[in-house]
Parts: sequence; C-alpha cells; structure tokens
Amino acid sequence: MMKGQNMIAAVLLVLLSFVTNPVANSEKYWPQWRGPLATGVAPNANPPLQWSEEKNIRWKIEIPGKGSSSPIVWGDRVYVTTAIPTGKSAAPASPESGDSRRRGIAATDVLQFVLLAISRPDGKVVWQRTAIEALPHEGTHPDGTWASNSPVTDGEHIIASFGSRGLFCYDMTGKLIWQKDLGDMATRNSFGEGSSPALHGNTLVVNWDHEGQSFIVALDKRTGKELWKADRDEPSSWSTPLAVVHDGKPQVIVNATNRVRSYDLANGNLIWESAGTTANAIPSPVAVEDVVYVTGGFRGSALFAIRFAGAQGDLSNSAAVVWKYDQDTPYVPSPLLYDGKLYFLKVNSGILSCFNAKTGGPFYSRQRLESIANIYASPVGAAGRVYLVGRDGTALVIKNSESFEVLATNKLDDGIDASPALVDNEMYLRGRKFFYCIAEK
Repeated sequence: MMKGQNMIAAVLLVLLSFVTNPVANSEKYWPQWRGPLATGVAPNANPPLQWSEEKNIRWKIEIPGKGSSSPIVWGDRVYVTTAIPTGKSAAPASPESGDSRRRGIAATDVLQFVLLAISRPDGKVVWQRTAIEALPHEGTHPDGTWASNSPVTDGEHIIASFGSRGLFCYDMTGKLIWQKDLGDMATRNSFGEGSSPALHGNTLVVNWDHEGQSFIVALDKRTGKELWKADRDEPSSWSTPLAVVHDGKPQVIVNATNRVRSYDLANGNLIWESAGTTANAIPSPVAVEDVVYVTGGFRGSALFAIRFAGAQGDLSNSAAVVWKYDQDTPYVPSPLLYDGKLYFLKVNSGILSCFNAKTGGPFYSRQRLESIANIYASPVGAAGRVYLVGRDGTALVIKNSESFEVLATNKLDDGIDASPALVDNEMYLRGRKFFYCIAEK
C-alpha cells in the first residue's frame, strides 16, 4: 500500500510541476530571442525546406508601423512588437552640446509602441496593446527601428521591452500587470537600442549599456520589483544577456566591449570576467553543456570559448578560456550552436564559417553564400538543417553537417532583418513590410 501511495504521490508531483512551472513546455515553442535553448536551435521543429511568394505561405499579413524585433511563439499565438507613427509631430530632443557623433536618424513623429498577439492558424490579430505613446528622445541607426528589442514569455507573462520607453509585462490575454521605466539611454552615435530582456525562473534581466552610466538589473517578473542592480564600465552595446545554470547555480553572461562578465543571478555579484570582444558588441552569447561562446566583429574579430568549470575572477591567462579565434566573426548576427557545431558569419556578409565547438577547429570557413550579400538575421537550426536569411529576402537552407551543402534557395518579396522563429512545422519571418507564416501546404 505504501508503495502505491508513493507512486501516486510521484505522479501528482510530476503533474503539479507542469502546472506550476509553465516553462516545462518551453522547448515546444520559441519563447525568447534565439529560441527555447537560446542557441538558435528549435529541437522539436521541422519547418519547410522550400518556400516562395507562391509556395508554402500559410498566411502573409502587413504589420502596422516598423520594427526589427524578432517574433516569439507560445501556444497558438505569435507575439511581436512594433512602433506605429501617430501623425502627431513634435520637435526631436536637441543633442547634447558638443556631441558631433550623433549620426542616427532622429524621430519627429510621436509613436505608439505596440505589442501584437497574432493567431498562428490564420494570422489574425487577436489583441493589440499600446504600451506607451511617446516621441523617442534620440535617434536610431538608419537600418534600425524603434522596436528592435524582442519580447520574452514563460507562458504566463509576456514582457515587452521598448528600451528607454519602458518595460511592460502583460498576461496572456493582454492585461497589463506592471510597467517600469529604467530611464533614457544615450547610445553611441544615437544608433538606437536593441538588447532584449532575458528570463530565468522568476528573474528578468535587462542589460543597459550606453554612453551614460551603464548597468545590469534584475527584476521580479511577477511584479517588476528590483532585485539587484550592478553598475558596469561599458560603452553602448546591444547584446542580450544569457542565463545559464552551472553546478546548480544560475548565472547571467553579458557580451560587451571592455569585458565579458558573468554575474550571480541571485545577487548580481561578479563571478568571472574575461577580455571584451569588440566595439559595438551586438551578438548574444550561446552556451552548451559547460562552455559559453562569445563573439564580436566590428572593427576587429573576436571569438572566445569559456569553460564554466574553474571560471572565477579575472580569466586573463586562465585555462577556463579553452580556445580563441580572431577572424571572420559576426558584427550583427549572433552565432548558431547546433549539435557541437558553431556557425557564424563574417561581419554582416554572406560568408559563413562552421567550427568544431569543442576544439575550435574549422569544419569549413569563409564559405561564400551564393545569392546572399548582406545578412542581419541570426542563423537558426532545426531538423538537421540551418536556415540563413539575407536582408533582401533570399534564404539558403544548408545541411547541418561538417561539410557545406546547400539544400534549397528561397526568395520572398520583402527585406528581412529580424531573425526567424521556428515552431512545429512552421517558420515565422518578420519582414520590413510583411509578416509571414511559412508552412507546408
């Protein structure tokens, strides 16, 4: 009888864990920037190999306004942010005296900063929420938008970041739970903002590197209450933090120019730091098992593989840095970590390298991608394939292999800068004008 009771209790405990821990199903969906594993891989997806404007398009809708944030997916809905002009004009804020570096495009139109919930089956807008209506206080890069930060969800909360316009937490029906203003960024050359929030358990982490006092802050996802905050000695960066667990201890890793740092997720204490990557740090770290990979590619090249075991304090001359590489690394696109292979692009060009993630040896390098000249979208992987989407809408599908093999070349009539989201048998591609659901028909 006792054995039977123990078995029933165990079953109930398992069932309860799925009820109380919604992220138990996260690998089925695409809940955050870079997907369920934060590596760019969708382990349970099998999207189409081929598509065009006439083939394998389940739906195609026009998203109001502009945005380059990547979509996230949970349940039967896709969530995406955008910034919609209101037609209300206002004078932009004046640049600080003596600052001649501001080359971004200034906003002269008041914008609505919006989160959309879209039905996966038919592309209809289920709900639309205006988080705030405001005139951006500074510009954005000519290729950027004022809605570049991707949202994040755990299946109970959806947290949309509009950077200096604030953080906004909604429930799955679109009801606002809390909002928080972290201040105004002053980004390099007024190039705008783009770092997405990271979520681990009940802790939301936001990186705030800019030309003022930079910091990293942790908030309670349920209330927006600040849990801890740590100042950072960093110029502007656009990298999204990566939360990992090593030896049962959660930590959060941030790529940046001066230093790559890991913080204790519980209290913000610094665990380790290494040399920084390059200026304008954009690519997000990726990790598997006990190694994290960080990259940078603006006016230089940097790739570090850092092992968590033994990583403590300053890692200069430490064996924790297991290998380095200083050529052909990405500026905007983040790397893809797939089955022991690290894929990365050269700057923003259609030149691809694939390395053995464990040893740092190349399987191939400097492979030119036919038909793709420029790329901002980060590569993604599923079903033994790697998907690479160029800025002009051309996409290559290659085999996830130690040798380079093109499986398909596809083209859409839209420019694409946002990274794809892969779920089930579908791919979601956010273009500059249209939003596509690509699925076998």
